[in-house]
Amino acid sequence: MTKAIPSSEWLALATAHRERVIPWTVAWRKRKAERKPHPVFDFLFTYYSYSPAKLERWSPGWRAILHDPDERAEEFLTTRHALRSSVDDTFCYPPERIPERVRKTLQWMVDLLTSTASRPGQFGCFGLHEWAMVYHGHEVRHEKSAGLRLPKHEVDAIVESRPLCCTHYDAFRFFSPDAQPMNRFQPDYEGRLNNEQPGCIHTNMDLYKWAYKSMPWIGSDLLWQCFEFALACREIDMRASPYDLADYGYSPIRIETPEGRREYEVAQRQLSANGEPLRQKLIKELGDLLTVTTKPVTRH
Repeated sequence: MTKAIPSSEWLALATAHRERVIPWTVAWRKRKAERKPHPVFDFLFTYYSYSPAKLERWSPGWRAILHDPDERAEEFLTTRHALRSSVDDTFCYPPERIPERVRKTLQWMVDLLTSTASRPGQFGCFGLHEWAMVYHGHEVRHEKSAGLRLPKHEVDAIVESRPLCCTHYDAFRFFSPDAQPMNRFQPDYEGRLNNEQPGCIHTNMDLYKWAYKSMPWIGSDLLWQCFEFALACREIDMRASPYDLADYGYSPIRIETPEGRREYEVAQRQLSANGEPLRQKLIKELGDLLTVTTKPVTRH
């Protein structure tokens, strides 16, 4: 089902999107120019590859048809994969223009999201992945922006005192060489469909990645919801890490203590609950999109 949106309405929506995104993208560009990294926020612009310029551009999604786009389409909209009609002066993102290779990627993403949602969440990792990454003096990933809040020998002792049970490949691959064999699971790139589970903070952060890889078809509203959720996940992720973030206004979640582990698990469970509706929205939106791509659609 498509929805026609008059120019006055879609221009207001596009403007509102840019206004809520700009504070984040401008701040990122300023930090980058000044070489002053932020250990929490920059992750959304470095580890994740969606550029600030793309984030600033608005998309109504594949269900919408915009009227009277004129020159403002170039200013506000993602024009790649778009169709502009010379018959009725409309602008849309028709599903039939999705390249086959992209369609296959979208289907893989639906499979991953669905398999993740089908599993119970695991809540016993206590965020130790960041600790395992610096185990035995391995590279301190955030040393340019934040030092460790504990001596390295105490960080090592915490890693050795708790079972490591990371299920997320992209977190596990950054474990130090000495920490990797200690992990209960040995997740690899090919096994993501079998390993990802909804309790994992990194799996939940990755909802943003699957959202931006689904652009412009899913639309900027869902993309932004996933971006904000990823920020919330990243905050808990780093507060539970061995890094000292006091200069950035963050208090630590001291997972080296029983109280800290309880605090982390409460936060982790809440994030998992908050992420599930977003996961279901992505599954629904992409599922509907892929269904439409298999049907012939007539466009002017």
